[in-house]
Amino acid sequence: MIDYEEKMQKAVDALVSDFATIRAGRANPHMLDKIKIDYYGTPSGLQSVANIAIPDARTITITPWEAKMVKDIEKAILASDLGITPNNDGKSVIINIPELTEERRKELSKDVKKKGEEAKVKIRNIRREANDAAKKQEKAGEISEDEQKDLETKIQKTTDKFVADIDSKVEAKTKELMTV
Repeated sequence: MIDYEEKMQKAVDALVSDFATIRAGRANPHMLDKIKIDYYGTPSGLQSVANIAIPDARTITITPWEAKMVKDIEKAILASDLGITPNNDGKSVIINIPELTEERRKELSKDVKKKGEEAKVKIRNIRREANDAAKKQEKAGEISEDEQKDLETKIQKTTDKFVADIDSKVEAKTKELMTV
């Protein structure tokens, strides 16, 4: 039972990290988490090759530890699906985060809801696995029918708790996106 709860928590954690990469009109260093730079033949995250700073609410500065990396970082950001254009001052890459349009906010809200639904599907699949395991235990004679029913009730309560958690996270992120 505990390992199924851990799996459900991991699904929620994955959703939260996904939400961190969604741009909400404010500078957030986590929106750069998925960007990889070729660093001496090894794909590396931006955090491992540069210092990322947020000087104000709409600006991100990326200062690489090696000046020659500026062009590579700029290319990687342009090639990403972030939809932002970096500026290069020779020593660092500066990203100005534009204000989101109403249309873009609605698109991002739909994306947030879709990711939330996908996370709920993962939770329900884990619930099904847990229920199947309980039924197998009952058939094998390891637990009684009453114990199996109790276990399924606990599994359902755990599932409901995680689904409610996902709903609240989706609602909070949607509210954040729609706030101008």
